[in-house]
Amino acid sequence: MNKKLALKIFEGFSIQRWNDLIRPFDLVEMDKAAEKMVLAYIIGKYEENKGNYIDWKWMIYASLFDLLRKISLCDIKAPVQQMLRRQFPNEYMHLNEWVLNQYKQIMPDEQLFSEFTIYVGRQAGSFPVPEELKTSMDVYRAAHKYSTMRELEMLAVVNEKERLKNIRNDLEAEIQPYLYLEGLQKLVTHQKAFDFILKIEQLRFQTRWNQTPRIPATSVLGHCFYVAIMTLLLGRESNPDMCDRRVINNYFSALFHDLPESVTRDIISPVKTATDDLPNIVKKIEDEIVSKELVPLMEPFFADELIYYTSDEFTDRILDKKGKIVHVSWEDLNKKYNAAEFEPIDGRLVRICDHFSALMEADISIKHGITSEHLTKGRDGTLAHYKENEIISGINVNKLFTEIVSD
Repeated sequence: MNKKLALKIFEGFSIQRWNDLIRPFDLVEMDKAAEKMVLAYIIGKYEENKGNYIDWKWMIYASLFDLLRKISLCDIKAPVQQMLRRQFPNEYMHLNEWVLNQYKQIMPDEQLFSEFTIYVGRQAGSFPVPEELKTSMDVYRAAHKYSTMRELEMLAVVNEKERLKNIRNDLEAEIQPYLYLEGLQKLVTHQKAFDFILKIEQLRFQTRWNQTPRIPATSVLGHCFYVAIMTLLLGRESNPDMCDRRVINNYFSALFHDLPESVTRDIISPVKTATDDLPNIVKKIEDEIVSKELVPLMEPFFADELIYYTSDEFTDRILDKKGKIVHVSWEDLNKKYNAAEFEPIDGRLVRICDHFSALMEADISIKHGITSEHLTKGRDGTLAHYKENEIISGINVNKLFTEIVSD
């Protein structure tokens, strides 16, 4: 992970979607990527509950690679890319090679770049897809199609039917092959899973730093996805020996770390810390509201996991044999609990990436010339939060953050 790659990924907040239609609110690529992964989690959990294997780690990396590809090809609409693939396969192959070349110099992790290359090759049809990946790919593609459909449904409120007719027909045809997936059926028929995603979508409408102008504006949901991607990349760099389950837990803990805000709204940090006792009181209130308004919308086969992800979300922790959360040190996570049976989570790493995202949000706006006292205080406060040469979760955080804001 380096500054150039972090900045490139951050461009996902600036890519506008559906910009040839009337839009009731900003629809940006980072938010779409976030909602897609929330949907993939829900649909995938239904399949797991039926006994089907889901390769969550593959899906996590797919979310990163798809975003990188979208950032490079944001000027080419999806239908045009599909036509290129069908009618001009050689040019489509060269286009994908061009995409990969955009990242070769800013992705020093050779293994990661190799995985990116394989992913792009499979998407293009150049490499075969292993049989064991097919259900996972269907879940991921179903989430992609349905998240697009959700955007279309929101746009339908302010656009004439004639504008959307062909788009809707194409989308409905494209989603048909995945309707065998139980989770997708529940969503399309507006059952409990749909009510749950409606709540989570509220994070897409909530703007971070809503007391100050900022460029680009970022939603809570998009922020969560950026934190998840940074958690994946920084964890890969600082601790390459993490077990697969730990990587998966870290990613989804980051993706869902602001889930309570779907029912409480975003309470900015200065307010949360206005008194010594307020942070604990706010957390208690959040937990109570979540248990009343969100938990009843979750299916029993993933509710406990989501509660685990969002409880004590910034602490390093495991589950004991009785399913109780136990706080542990990072050293013990590595030496004693780095195995699937303990469901390990690097909560402090998620917190670092949460602060990393906030720092980027403030600093980039300031460098664009849109600044305020809130942004400068937020940036300076985040930089001062970590002591020089202090190592947390294997990361020299102060050094990392200082490099990010340097010109």
